Order: sequence, then structure tokens, then C-alpha cells
Amino acid sequence: MQYPHPILAREGWPFIGAALAASLLVTYALPLPWSLPLWLITAFVVQFFRDPPRALPDRAGAIVAPADGRIVAIERCADPYAQRDALKISVFMNVFNVHSNRAPVDGRVLSVNYFPGRFVNADLDKASLENERNALVIDCSGQLVTTVQVAGLVARRVLCYVRPGDTLQRGQRFGFIRFGSRVDVYLPLHAKPAVSIGEKVRATSTVLALWPQA
Repeated sequence: MQYPHPILAREGWPFIGAALAASLLVTYALPLPWSLPLWLITAFVVQFFRDPPRALPDRAGAIVAPADGRIVAIERCADPYAQRDALKISVFMNVFNVHSNRAPVDGRVLSVNYFPGRFVNADLDKASLENERNALVIDCSGQLVTTVQVAGLVARRVLCYVRPGDTLQRGQRFGFIRFGSRVDVYLPLHAKPAVSIGEKVRATSTVLALWPQA
């Protein structure tokens, strides 16, 4: 089911409401200088939980970015969730990025596995295997694509809304991570990266990689 994109993510409504209420209360009770820090916090919370709709690229067969952020890894390694060698592409999200997570491919969810863990800086390679994370293995027309939500230094909640057997479409919203994190995508080795280290990407609208025939 496609998420209806209310501009502000539903996960943020309680936080936005609390910040707004606190700002209004202090503004009413005290002079403006006292409430200004709370209004700044409210503005930060609103921008963090923004969740704009995104257009899919026209290129057929493109594997799209699962999150906004910066590419921090493109490497061949073991996929510990699908038990295979794979091409891993990692997107690091800072607190100013949109934190809604989108499906990189069309396919059927084979498994969803949550792993408790640490909360080291998600910009570090060891975060992929040490931090709290949630891994989806997706069957994309016989090709396995693993998408892993990884909590970060500040993040304390990984949210995922799909189950094994669910069908995903490219760009479909499947989860959210609060306050800084990363998403790792493990692809078959024959997939061709379409991004480079350090490049900034946007969920759904940036082509992350291509199947050989694309």
C-alpha cells in the first residue's frame, strides 16, 4: 500500500505537537527571548519529519535510492542476511535529511529481521553490523535485494511497516528512522553502481544502480 504522503511524516506528529505546544505555552507566559529556543527546536523537528512525495526516474529497471543522504560505501562484501557475496551501497543520513525509507526495487518481501545493537556513528563502516538494524530481503524477479535500516548515534528507533509476503513497488515508503542513520543496500554482483562515494542522493528520485540490461 502506498503511503499517502501528508508532507509531514506521521511518525513526527507527536513530536511536532509537543514542541509546538511547549513553544506556545512559553510564548504566552514569558517574553519572546525566553521562547525563541523552543521555536528553533520546533522548526528543527518540523524539518526533520518532512516527508515529500518523490517522482520515480523514467529509466526502466533502475534501482533507486532508499533514502536521502550521502553515499559512504560502494564495495563488494558478504551479505549476512541473504548469505551471498554482494555489492553493498550505503547511504548515510544526517539529521537534516528526510528520514523516510523507500523501496529500491519492485518485489516481494521474503524476510524481515530486526537485530538489537549499539548506536555508534552511522557514518562508520562498523555500524552496518554493530548497530541496531532491520533487514529486508526482497525478491525482485528472481534477483535478491537486501535493504537494511541502520540506527545511528542519535537514532533510537527503527520503524518498518512491511512483513514477509508483502509486495513492494519502487519508491514505496516502507519505514522510517528517527534522528540520523544509514541504509545499506546489498545487490547482486552484476548490478552496476550509478553513484559514487560522497555523492548526495534523494530517495526514490536518484538512480542508485542499474541491472545489466538496463
